[in-house]
Amino acid sequence: MELDFDPEKLGMMEGGFSQTMQIDPKRGRFPCSIVWSPLPVISWFIPFIGHIGICREDGVILDFAGPNFVCVDNFAFGSATRYLPVSKEKCYIPLSQTAYNGEEHDIRGENGGDLRTWDDALRKSTQEFQHLAYNLLTCNCHSFVANNLNRLGFLSGGWNVVNLALFILLNGRWVSTPSMLRSILPFVVVFFLGVTFGGFTFLKFWFIFTSILIGWFLIGTYCFNNLIQL
Repeated sequence: MELDFDPEKLGMMEGGFSQTMQIDPKRGRFPCSIVWSPLPVISWFIPFIGHIGICREDGVILDFAGPNFVCVDNFAFGSATRYLPVSKEKCYIPLSQTAYNGEEHDIRGENGGDLRTWDDALRKSTQEFQHLAYNLLTCNCHSFVANNLNRLGFLSGGWNVVNLALFILLNGRWVSTPSMLRSILPFVVVFFLGVTFGGFTFLKFWFIFTSILIGWFLIGTYCFNNLIQL
C-alpha cells in the first residue's frame, strides 16, 4: 500500500493551520501521521518491532503507553524515528473537507457518536483506551493505532496489530539518517556480538524468540477473536 504525500501541500492551508500543518521533526509534529520509535531491548533483537502512535491534525502525538494512560505530546520511548502520513482522502469519511472549511457534516462513527473531524475520531479512541489495561501481548500501542484507523475507516478499515506493523515497515519513512542509525545500529551491534561470542547457540535462541513473539501475534490476531484488543 503506497500513500501519495506532498509535504508542500501541508503548508498551503490558509489561516491558523498554515504553520501547524507542516511536519516538523524537531518539534515532534507529524500532522495526520503514524509515528514509530524503537523499543528498548526488544528492538535490539527484532528491529521491525517498536512503539507507535498516531498524530492529531496539529501534529501532536498520541500513544497508548500504560494502563489507562494515553500520552499526549510525550512519545513514550523518545522521539519518533519513522513516520507515515495518512491520506485523509483515503478514509471512509471526507475528513479533509470537514476539518478546515467549516462545513457541517454529521458523521456517524463506527462505534457510535458523531464524528466531524480527524481529531474527533482520535478523541473517541483515546477515551476508550483510557479505560483499558495495557498489556504488551494483548492490548498495546498497536491496538490503539489500529482502533483509530478502523474508526476513521482508513482504506476501508480492517486494521489489526499485524497488518498495521507490516504497513509501517513497508511504507514508513525515516525522519533522518541519525534516526535510522538509532533504530538499526543497536540490532546490528547485538547481532554481531551474539554471533561472534555465541555462534549457533545465539542464532538458535534468537530464532526461537523471534518465532514465538511473531507467532503469538499471528495466532492471536487470525485464530482467536478478541484475544488481542482492537
